[in-house]
Amino acid sequence: MLLKYFKDQKKMTVKIFIIIFFIICDRFFKFLAVNGFFDQPVGIAGDFFRLSFANNYNIAFSLPLSGWWLNIIIILIIITLIYNLLYLSLKQRYNQAGLLFIVIIGAISNLFDRIRFGYVIDYLDLMYFTVFNLADVMIVGGVIGLGWLMVRTDKTGNKIKMQK
Repeated sequence: MLLKYFKDQKKMTVKIFIIIFFIICDRFFKFLAVNGFFDQPVGIAGDFFRLSFANNYNIAFSLPLSGWWLNIIIILIIITLIYNLLYLSLKQRYNQAGLLFIVIIGAISNLFDRIRFGYVIDYLDLMYFTVFNLADVMIVGGVIGLGWLMVRTDKTGNKIKMQK
């Protein structure tokens, strides 16, 4: 039993360091973007994938929603997500709580931009798609992970065995 505890702690520590790494990278690239380092696009994979600065006054995929009221709605959503995070933690559903934490951290990073600059700083430019940032990746990845866990578990949080 004790060995399992330390093994789980090691996994949790690695996951926390990965989340911290993504947060630091996101804030670092946003700092570079807003300070003019990407005024001329920097190719990562030619013109297909590059770093370039874009200020996004709207929400995801540049859907035309903006303004101070949007910040209020986002804050309320984050508070609701934090409440759910605490609930999942109390129920010891740590995988779901971890993925929800990733979503919350990404949302807070983008909210910080909205409050400080009036827009979200986007810097990852994928040709024929959109310009986004690592916080967006964290939000989308966390939501996809949560959806996957919801499909794979029943209401009690137990894994569902797939039928052959």
